[in-house]
Amino acid sequence: MLLRSGLAVVIAACMLPFAANAEGGVQMQRDITWNLGLEIAQAAIAACALRNVQISVAVVDRAARMRVFIASNNPTPHSLGLARRTAYTARTLGRSTREWRDATEPGTDVFGQRQLADVIPLGGGYPIKVGNETIGGVGVSGNNQAGDEGCAKAGVEKVADQLK
Repeated sequence: MLLRSGLAVVIAACMLPFAANAEGGVQMQRDITWNLGLEIAQAAIAACALRNVQISVAVVDRAARMRVFIASNNPTPHSLGLARRTAYTARTLGRSTREWRDATEPGTDVFGQRQLADVIPLGGGYPIKVGNETIGGVGVSGNNQAGDEGCAKAGVEKVADQLK
């Protein structure tokens, strides 16, 4: 019996390094580089420019840190803050801000999500994804909500080949 218990302890001790590697160690994550963020922002500006709309664009990474902020000529003063917040909201919640806005209307079970700091229930934000993994968000402000979201989505679609 003592031999069996000793053998079980030895086997368990041998397995510890494998368990530690499965739970700890270095974590690899996909993220937005400033180059990719700039490409997305420029494509969003180009998409809105086709409709002669001046915008601000913010791109955030997986930790919701601002990677890129750029504005076309003569955007409205408040568009910087709205672009940043819609990018943050899209990243945080992993879907377009218009979709999230509609899902969190007053009276829904998730209405309380609107109380989270920095989220905003306005269109203009679009998530940046690799498969189902959200690695960032882009926010556009300066147009109407559907137009802002369309430009943000156009920015992400421009780099779709890099998001695989």
